[in-house]
Amino acid sequence: MTDTNAISRIANGFSKLSKAEKLKATASLFPNATEAEAELNSFNHSDAALQKVFDEFSENTITNYYFPYGVVPNVIINGKSYMMPMVIEESSVVAAASKSAKFWSTRGGFHAEIVDTRKLGQVHFIWNGEKQKLEQLFPELKKDLFEQTQHITANMQKRGGGILDVELVDMTAHEPGYYQLKASFETCDSMGANFINSCLEEFATILRNFFEDRNDLTESEKNVDVIMSILSNYTPDCLVRVWVECPVEELGSFEDGKIGAEEFARKFAMAVKVATVDTYRATTHNKGIYNGIDSLVLATGNDFRAVEAAGHTYASRSGKYSSLTYIDLSNNTFKYVLEVPMALGVVGGLTALHPMARRSIQMLGNPDARELMMIAATAGLANNFGALHSLTTSGIQKGHMKMHLLNILNHFEATEAEKAEAVEYFKHNKVSFNSVRSFLIAYRENILNHG
Repeated sequence: MTDTNAISRIANGFSKLSKAEKLKATASLFPNATEAEAELNSFNHSDAALQKVFDEFSENTITNYYFPYGVVPNVIINGKSYMMPMVIEESSVVAAASKSAKFWSTRGGFHAEIVDTRKLGQVHFIWNGEKQKLEQLFPELKKDLFEQTQHITANMQKRGGGILDVELVDMTAHEPGYYQLKASFETCDSMGANFINSCLEEFATILRNFFEDRNDLTESEKNVDVIMSILSNYTPDCLVRVWVECPVEELGSFEDGKIGAEEFARKFAMAVKVATVDTYRATTHNKGIYNGIDSLVLATGNDFRAVEAAGHTYASRSGKYSSLTYIDLSNNTFKYVLEVPMALGVVGGLTALHPMARRSIQMLGNPDARELMMIAATAGLANNFGALHSLTTSGIQKGHMKMHLLNILNHFEATEAEKAEAVEYFKHNKVSFNSVRSFLIAYRENILNHG
C-alpha cells in the first residue's frame, strides 16, 4: 500500500529537486527502493546530451518510458510507396496494417486527397451592450485585428499562411452577453498551435483596447470581459479523405475459398452499416481507426490527443456518434472511404527535436503537412480494413491472440526453447491464456520426465 503521508512529504518542493533527487525520492515509495531506483534509472539514455533533450520535453522527468517502434513496408498511396513507421505496444495493429497494405498493393493501393487545411481558434468574451451596436462596430474591429497582428503573422504569410478570416459569433442564447471572435488560420507545414494561440491572445488585447478607446460608447459599453483565448482542436475544415476501391470480383476469396468476393463485400458492408447505426460498435470501430492513426502520429512527434479529439467530435457531427468510414458497392465496385479531420505538422515542436520523430519524417520521404495528413489517414484506414476483414471472415481472436502469444509466453517466463516449441504448436491451435499455460505445463513435465 502506498504511504500517502510519504507522498505528501515528497511533493513539498519536489519541482525544485534535481533529476537525481526526484528519481531517488520517487523510488523511496517502492518496497525495494534501491532496486526500483536502479530499474528506473536503467531506462535513461546513455547519451547524456540526448537524455537532456528528452528531459526537457516535459516536467519532473525521472526516466524514459519505451514503446515499440515498428514499420509497415510498401504502403502505396496515390501510386507512391511508403515505409510507414508506427509507435504502438499492440503488435496486431502493425500486423493488420501490413496485411491491408499487402492486400491493396495489387488492387491499386490507397487513394488520398486533402479536402481543406483550415484551422480554427476563438476568443470568448462577455459584452453587455446592444447586439446591434456590436455588429455595427465589428467591421472596424476586424480591420484592426488583421492590421495589428502583422508583427505575428508576417513570417507565416511569407510561407503562404496566416489569418484567413475572423467572424463574430453571437452566443447570447446560451449565456447573457457571451460572444466569440472565431478565427480561421492556414499554418502551412506547422501544426500551428503556438502561432494560433499567439494571434488569439493578441486579438484579446486588441479587442479590449478597441472598446476602451472609443468615445462613442458608454462606460459600461467600454467594458469587455475576455474569458479566454485558445485554439480549437476540432478542425472540421482541416480534412483528409482516403479510400480503397476495386471491382468486387477482384477482392478474391477468403478462408480457403469458403467466402467468395460478393459474400465478403456484403458482410463487410453490413459491418460498416452496424458501425454507422450503433454507437457501441461505432466506438470500437473508430478506435480501430485511431490504432493506426495514433501510431503514425506518435512516430512523427505530433499530438495524437488533439487528432483523436477532433475525430471523435467529427464522428458526432450529426448529433449521434457514428462511424468515420462509409462504403459504396454501386456499379459492382467495392469502395471504402475514411474521412477524418486532423491537424499535423512537419516543422516545429517534437518533429524537429525528437531524433526518432526526425527519422520518421525522413523515412516517409520528408513529406509536407498535407502529405503527412494523407499518410496518417491511410494508417487509420489500413488498420480498420484489416480489423473488419478479420471480423467478417475468421474472427478477430484467431489472429489477435497469435500476435499476443509471445506476450503470454513472457508472462509465464518461457525459455527461448519453450517459445520456439510454442510458436510451432500454436500455428495450428487456438491461442488463449489458459491454452498457453497448459501447453507449458505439459511441455515442462515431458522434459522433466524424459530429460
